[in-house]
Amino acid sequence: MTQRIIAACDGASKGNPGPAAWAWVIAGPDGTVNRWESGPLGTATNNAAELTALLRLLESTDLSVPLEIRMDSQYAMNAATTWLPGWRRRGWKTSAGAPVANRDLVARIDELLNGRDVTLVHVRAHQAGGDPYNAAADRAASQAARTQRPAGTSLSAAPPAPQSGRGAQSRGRGPDRAGSSRRRAARGRRGASTARFSGRCRCGKPYRRGELIAKDPAGWGHPACVTPATSAN
Repeated sequence: MTQRIIAACDGASKGNPGPAAWAWVIAGPDGTVNRWESGPLGTATNNAAELTALLRLLESTDLSVPLEIRMDSQYAMNAATTWLPGWRRRGWKTSAGAPVANRDLVARIDELLNGRDVTLVHVRAHQAGGDPYNAAADRAASQAARTQRPAGTSLSAAPPAPQSGRGAQSRGRGPDRAGSSRRRAARGRRGASTARFSGRCRCGKPYRRGELIAKDPAGWGHPACVTPATSAN
């Protein structure tokens, strides 16, 4: 019986759009990260980064081996599964008649999924005791977005270590210095407020209690994401 590959992918955009990057990791037999890779995208949206991460992972794995991909982006999952048949049927138009965003990425992912045994599994990001492979991909993508440099196993680089203030490292602790600096820098943004409760932004990623958030007609979310919403499907 062919062994299933367990992997995860994630994208990051520091500004949405802003400096962006993608990353994927593959689990080893002992449960640690066996292989990983990350790469810069220049200026791009979070959605484009998430789709690129999925695309790069599909390109880097054996077509004949069953693959389980863990990811925290509901947009990327829906684009590759739920929404894709309708987009194709309507000539790459959304249900509202608008051109499909990131069409080239989605179309290429569609080609790479064709005939393959691939299972996409949604996991929640930045959770205490959450999926370790998705967390590793998240760290790698964030680092590449900041540095705009490629990294990975092939370049003899170690994956970024967990940082305080994120995921399991942050439970029961106060905000980290970097988080405090970001909040101070963003306090002047229109409509910004400190979250009284944890929640989920429409970009698919959560925000924590005490984190700076802002509101637009679609609701509360990350300050960088509070732009007028449009229909995706």
